[in-house]
Amino acid sequence: MCATAVLLGATLVTAAVPAVAAPVAAPAAATVCPTGWGSTDKAVTAATSTSVRDVRTGRHDCYDRMVVDVPGAARADLGYSVRYVDRLQQDGSGRHIPVFGGAILEVRVNAPAYAPGTGEATYPARAGRALPGVDLTGYRTFRDARFAGSFEGDTQLGLGVRGRLPFRVQQLDGRLVIDVAHNWTGAAAR
Repeated sequence: MCATAVLLGATLVTAAVPAVAAPVAAPAAATVCPTGWGSTDKAVTAATSTSVRDVRTGRHDCYDRMVVDVPGAARADLGYSVRYVDRLQQDGSGRHIPVFGGAILEVRVNAPAYAPGTGEATYPARAGRALPGVDLTGYRTFRDARFAGSFEGDTQLGLGVRGRLPFRVQQLDGRLVIDVAHNWTGAAAR
């Protein structure tokens, strides 16, 4: 009888303690993506005496990114041309380089992928092949990335994307950055 009274008393004490509500997390703020980039050709005329050393890619909430590393190049000396093309034609030979995707961005960097003094390759890519070390698995916009070649001091790349989407190009010290939006609306996908 005594154990029953203790158990009954514990139940009453527990029932008398008010429940504490778990804190509710504030809803996550919606990601607002930049808009207004457009899909027209973008170019800057400049030349650098340094060489392309690497090409890498990354995924972001609003866009997929390609970065062309040109160590030692000053922002103002890093020329480029980025535009949508129907087919990627290799400089010099005119050879067609197949690039998969709904649209093709031709990326030209006014820097060779070789050492100008010796002709030795500074970026280990082969014409017509996928970019070394670039894996586009899981990307929302990028579909393919090909090396077209390096000819007369310019390096030419083909970037296959899902469709003709808005893009921007940024010159930074030592690198050229190409961002391609996931869509035209400026809304982040879930």
